[in-house]
Amino acid sequence: PDDLSGACIDAALRIHRKFGSGMLENAYEDFLFRTLTREGFKVERQKAISFDFEGDRYDNAFRAHLIVNNRLIIEVKAQEMNSPVHAKQLLTYLRLVKLPLGLVINFGMPKLMDGVKRVVNDLPPDFSPQLRVNQPIPPVHT
Repeated sequence: PDDLSGACIDAALRIHRKFGSGMLENAYEDFLFRTLTREGFKVERQKAISFDFEGDRYDNAFRAHLIVNNRLIIEVKAQEMNSPVHAKQLLTYLRLVKLPLGLVINFGMPKLMDGVKRVVNDLPPDFSPQLRVNQPIPPVHT
């Protein structure tokens, strides 16, 4: 997962260096989608996510901005400030689709790395959501 998230962050950094922080969210999403696809990643854009809860089906409950290699969700933002709700929202998405890792990438920040948040879905549901945000990714054992 570290290699995958690193490649995605690297692509975002190149895009941010080229275009800065003044564009709309959907433009950055498109740039990142095309860049990652061109680099050989399988990327799904605006994928509708459905899930079941207590016997009810919730179709198209949300749309994931980008899902990379069926392992990582990227939420793209273009805001002047970060909001803690974005990482919490992404954690909920990760839990619903049972994926381990997500990135919030806020292209609206003057320095892109100030807008990158890594969200890891690896703790039991009764732990506080703040404990799951920006935690180091454990090594993958094969």
